[in-house]
Amino acid sequence: MLLKRNISLGKMKIKLFVFLIVFTFLAYQQTNPSENLQGNFTNIKVLDKISSKNLLIQLKNGEETRYKDLLIKSMKCTNSQFDDNPEITAYIQVRDLNSKNKNDVYVFNGWMFSSSPSIKPFDHPVYDIWLVACY
Repeated sequence: MLLKRNISLGKMKIKLFVFLIVFTFLAYQQTNPSENLQGNFTNIKVLDKISSKNLLIQLKNGEETRYKDLLIKSMKCTNSQFDDNPEITAYIQVRDLNSKNKNDVYVFNGWMFSSSPSIKPFDHPVYDIWLVACY
């Protein structure tokens, strides 16, 4: 009788252990937001400093978009995994089509951050660009 009890208790422990492993794996899969961090589209706002008008532009990553005298291309964008302090980063390239200087191909070429655009600012006499969203 005691032997049957020990065997059934051992089987219960094995079943409980397997259940805990499967549950942990499933919970990790649902809480791991790594697939939601990368985006296919980048939203930026462009301000025309002369006319004081701004426009929200949706960029598909990898494709160039023309806005007046600028050729804008978003290479990659990511969202932060923390909800309490959201951070959006995007790798953006901007060319000025009016520039005669062929040595300066890009007006801006680098990472742009939504929470602190002053880390690497976009400097242009006519336009201002800032990052809005990534999805």
